[in-house]
Amino acid sequence: MEEDRPVQVIKHTIPYDILNDVLTRFIILVPEAAKQNLIRICFQIELAHWFYLDFYVANDERCRPCSMYEFSAHVFQHIPSLKSEIPRLHDILQEWKEYKQSVPTYGAIILSEDLTHVLLVQSYWAKASWGFPKGKVNEDEDPAHCAIREVLEETGFDISPYLNPDEYLESVVNDQLVRLYLIKNIPRSTEFKPRTRCEIKACNWFAVTDLPNNKKDSTPRVKIGVNASAFFMVLPFTKRLKLICNGAYFPRRYRQKSSSLSETELNASKHKSRSTPKVENDETLRQSAKKRERKHSKRQLVFNETTDNNASCPIVQDLPATTIEDFPAPTSWLNFKFNKMAILDCL
Repeated sequence: MEEDRPVQVIKHTIPYDILNDVLTRFIILVPEAAKQNLIRICFQIELAHWFYLDFYVANDERCRPCSMYEFSAHVFQHIPSLKSEIPRLHDILQEWKEYKQSVPTYGAIILSEDLTHVLLVQSYWAKASWGFPKGKVNEDEDPAHCAIREVLEETGFDISPYLNPDEYLESVVNDQLVRLYLIKNIPRSTEFKPRTRCEIKACNWFAVTDLPNNKKDSTPRVKIGVNASAFFMVLPFTKRLKLICNGAYFPRRYRQKSSSLSETELNASKHKSRSTPKVENDETLRQSAKKRERKHSKRQLVFNETTDNNASCPIVQDLPATTIEDFPAPTSWLNFKFNKMAILDCL
């Protein structure tokens, strides 16, 4: 067993009356069963920490800002039932941070009327970075409700009238699921006022074309004087966002969703589908070819992989006889003699 790390001695700097008030609000009244779970206690300490920064540091000259570790040390030293855990404080906070990363995050991508600009928020503490308004879901909270709550807290804007629960982008960032609902046609004249203090410093509109496609993209530095690294939380969504703003149809299958199946179950499912191919006769294959030919007579949106010199993403054009899923079937296709065994070998 590893020995406990030595704990850095924290000089007591929070006035006792203020510490008592904050702990009464967020920890003392927590059910006894929950107090046995140190991870749950850390979440309550985080809420108490933000409350202390929001309502006391800015209004009471006796208080000064402190880190999460410093505040936690005060809490563990102040509550009798937690004093015995002080030698493990580093490890407890590390376990809490790892667990915290596994909690899904929900928010919104707020777009202007003409889909040319997107709203980003700047953290009060991480002043060099910009991201979408979002936050972690509470226990038993619906994803859409979480997004509405977090956006309202961070921007002061209620997205509930504009939110479609089926329109969103997802990505896994640092092992954490992030879902952002698409909120369109919001006037750029809208006034945004964060409801939390000492958390969100600014809310600004950014041109979608100025956002970087990757961490080495120099576009934002050249156009707005900001390095691409400042948008590291935006990067997982940039390319898909630009496609949407350029009018591309965005199919459901392109959302990066997490599967509820385990890796073993997924592999078993794939193996099963490959080991039991569907055998079709020549007539069935000819009918399929005819259906595809009729389908290609319609005009549909297509992703054109060639780009011009000024384009920051693939161009979307309205062309006949081509879709993202299939290629046009020539008339001579029907004259082919299909080799069923060769087709099955490819499955």
